Amino acid sequence: MRHWLILLFVASTLSASAQKIRVAVAANAQFVMEKVQAGFEKKTGLQIESIVSSSGKLTTQIQNGAPFDVFLSADMSYPEAVFQAGLSETKPKIYAYGLLVLWMRADLDPSRGLSVLNDNAVAKIAVANPKTAPYGTAAINVLIKQNLLTGLQPKIVYGESIAQVNQYLVSGAVDAGFTAKSVVLEPSLKGKGRWVDVKGAEPIAQGVVLLKNAKDGARKFYDYLFTPEAQAIFRQYGYQLPARQ
Repeated sequence: MRHWLILLFVASTLSASAQKIRVAVAANAQFVMEKVQAGFEKKTGLQIESIVSSSGKLTTQIQNGAPFDVFLSADMSYPEAVFQAGLSETKPKIYAYGLLVLWMRADLDPSRGLSVLNDNAVAKIAVANPKTAPYGTAAINVLIKQNLLTGLQPKIVYGESIAQVNQYLVSGAVDAGFTAKSVVLEPSLKGKGRWVDVKGAEPIAQGVVLLKNAKDGARKFYDYLFTPEAQAIFRQYGYQLPARQ
């Protein structure tokens, strides 16, 4: 009897997990997604499981058959690749525009902008891997545009995603780093270091696709992202909103 009860418990647990809407989320949207997810679950009663990583790594997982239902990217090129491969039900649609910021130790002066990175006090600068993370690409492009990359290259430490860059910054493993504005506006990180908007960095169009063979309910979440309720949460976290599409 005891064995049957254990089997029933395991089966019910697996069934509940299988019913969750699995959302692949670019690391820049990790914190805002927590709030969006909570709002959606409260409104619909449906449950979501978020899988957070760099857009490039998530795209590779989708191409290799990962059972995701919705993909929120940090740019448009990765969801476009998914769509072109026939792996999504929808074309990429912009859900928000992300902004790049420079986050640094509390004793550094953010008003000096990127020039502060030349100081001897700044020994390590975190950047997300530009090969898989759009915010890393944006950071490198700005450094190139301002003729800073060559001089700063010895200081740069690459993280696999914005999430790892954030870990480096919060732990004090680096002195400064490029991250998303949505991260520094997360209430739990208030007072941890100082930050400044990166001048010359264009807003990053971020796209979402509904994936092939998505579970029932996934379309509801996809649509929810464009509701006034969800868009207000994105705005609260520093994203710019797209025009009505």
